[in-house]
Amino acid sequence: MSTTPAAAENVVIKTTYGEMTVAFWPDVAPKTVENFKKLVRENFYDGTAFHRIIKGFMIQGGCPNTKAGAKGQPGTGGPGWQLKAEFNAKPHVRGVLSMARSAHPDSAGSQFFICHGEARFLDKQYTAFGEVIKGLDVLDRIASVPCSAGGGERSTPVERIAVESVRLVACQA
Repeated sequence: MSTTPAAAENVVIKTTYGEMTVAFWPDVAPKTVENFKKLVRENFYDGTAFHRIIKGFMIQGGCPNTKAGAKGQPGTGGPGWQLKAEFNAKPHVRGVLSMARSAHPDSAGSQFFICHGEARFLDKQYTAFGEVIKGLDVLDRIASVPCSAGGGERSTPVERIAVESVRLVACQA
């Protein structure tokens, strides 16, 4: 296990469906982990929502346009900067936390997704940077929310799945 300071913290994502605890992988995606932690410290994710859900594939959140009163289209917002991709050998399997992006490899900013099922076709094309270590039942409940065809694909949840808060916590020994 890595002994870098970044490995000393996990993150707890509190949603309307419960909490998920995520452990980071700073050894394979150090800049992505630090970016995510910076946004968490700034309360960037608080009040956002999971805006895209595809059961058996993934749940996506982290867009500031999902906050109450936001003007932009959900799924198109970011923090005002983009990250250089840190593609790595970690497989995109159930529970893996990865950065969402547009067609350009270096376009990720704040949006992330959590794999609900195996998505190995994303391997080495998206930056995987952590995994759910507690709360997979919450992931399952969120992934099971009915969706409508908001943008063509049937992935827009029919109810708001709020991200109430995201907090850094000390790793448990």
